[in-house]
Amino acid sequence: MNKQNPLSEKSYAFALKIINTYKLLTNDKREYILSKQLLRSGTSIGANVAEANGAISKADFSAKISIAYKESLETKYWLSILKDSDFIIVKDFQILFEEADELSKILFFNSKIYTHKTKLMTANC
Repeated sequence: MNKQNPLSEKSYAFALKIINTYKLLTNDKREYILSKQLLRSGTSIGANVAEANGAISKADFSAKISIAYKESLETKYWLSILKDSDFIIVKDFQILFEEADELSKILFFNSKIYTHKTKLMTANC
């Protein structure tokens, strides 16, 4: 992992935890459908952050951060479903949900700050 910034590092570390949770769910619990959804959304956060870091335009950056934010919300949904259906224990859920929530807040803040800066730059032109 190329350590570019804290958001990249957090989303990468979170993706690894999601992958380990997926392995646990498929190997131990024999749950394949919901866990696959969790895997897709949970790893997509970091993938979109990585794409945002390599964005070719301001619009591209904003779009990728927005997608990462939406994926973080979806991840929280799948975590809740897995907890409420007794596939994930509460302790594991709380750890993952708190991390997903932190990522959601960071991504939301970044998207709002970036949108505000873009509007200011456009207004000054």
